Amino acid sequence: MPRILWLRSNDRIEEVHALERETGLKVAVSGGDLASRRAVMHRIQVILVELPLGAPVIEEILQEAQSAANPLPVIIYDPDSMLDEALVHPPVTVFRHVTERYTAEQLSTVVGLAIEHAGQTMSDSGPGREPWQELLIGESRPMCELHAMIRLVSPRQSTVLITGETGTGKEMVARAIHMASKRAAGRMVAVNCAAIPENLVEAELFGHAKGGFTGAINDRPGRFEQAHRGTIFLDEVGEIPLAMQPKLLRVLQERELQRVGGSGTIQIDTRVIAASNIDLEKAAAEKRFREDLLYRLNVVPISVPPLRERISDIPLLAEHFAEKICRREELNPKRLSPDALNRLMDYDWPGNVRQLEHAIEMAVTLAGEREKLFLGDIRLPDAREIPTTGETRINLRGTGINFDEVIGGVEKLLLQEALRKYNGNKAKAANFLGLPRTTLMYKIKAYETSAA
Repeated sequence: MPRILWLRSNDRIEEVHALERETGLKVAVSGGDLASRRAVMHRIQVILVELPLGAPVIEEILQEAQSAANPLPVIIYDPDSMLDEALVHPPVTVFRHVTERYTAEQLSTVVGLAIEHAGQTMSDSGPGREPWQELLIGESRPMCELHAMIRLVSPRQSTVLITGETGTGKEMVARAIHMASKRAAGRMVAVNCAAIPENLVEAELFGHAKGGFTGAINDRPGRFEQAHRGTIFLDEVGEIPLAMQPKLLRVLQERELQRVGGSGTIQIDTRVIAASNIDLEKAAAEKRFREDLLYRLNVVPISVPPLRERISDIPLLAEHFAEKICRREELNPKRLSPDALNRLMDYDWPGNVRQLEHAIEMAVTLAGEREKLFLGDIRLPDAREIPTTGETRINLRGTGINFDEVIGGVEKLLLQEALRKYNGNKAKAANFLGLPRTTLMYKIKAYETSAA
């Protein structure tokens, strides 16, 4: 597996082999193109940037290295002193800027020090990987923030409300909280509130007494009782019928319940984690969800980021799903080609992590006995939409138009909307538009110049 990513403009492979011999580490070489970088970024320990390389490539590399969960050390090998130091600014840090011509042995020493320094930084920053983290694949900044929130919330007894789009992994977050809590030895009972028929919700959640209704031939504990001294996860809590919500509110407030048809109350020690992919505040404003129940559920809110906001996690997720599926199907391990990985990272993922897993499963199936997943194995609907004003056709009036001017106006609008969509993040805007970042920068500068 690659441990060093060497970005360089020349193809003198003997120097690469010399560094491999000196370090004993595998070196991946790239000319700086996005696809080949993405294919190995999640596997490496240090980045070696050899100048000359274009400023946009250097800027992208520094951003990618810094945005990793544990920022990667970057060595800039610049024997001709060509680096534009304006590219290196806080909070971006470079392990070392080498301005002399080094032998493979000297480079090996610098690489070793960089890896040692990174390892020391990781050990100083906190404990090793915890078991619950295996449920949440990803090292992007949003995932690091999510991990930090789970560490804070898990030891407490507070009710948690998890929000996020469909397919983001809200149940995995709930399971991670349970595993990291003092209740990990108890059960976590998951309930899909949307899947329970309305007339059975009360009996399903709170249980029933013998003879409580027709067909109740025995006492039956509900899901809250089953989660006693553990955790109950109420998925799609916004789908609980309005008439049932006061009873749920009482259980949350008093930590006691009454079975359907029963006369006594039962004390419970159950932590509640709820999840919803609808806006419960909006539902409360529209009187479709009780406001007091929302306040009781929303003690500690956790938002799970959509996949499109953590694109850098896709290589890890794709590799994880490919391994999981191959193991289940008893197939030889499969890996993604750079083009296939690039396709995954350029997609918008309206179905989030669940959609990615299904896409990888289809790719593994289509690959048959091949050990590599190619671009043609990745089947995805095109989710991109071009911003419009609502018109479905163009009206051509007058005696003619200036084609270049009209197309230029459309292009400018697309650039503006893409940058607005991603809050000025040029790399994400370029991915969305299917453009190399350097092309996007060129077009932006061209329009700025023409407007001056």
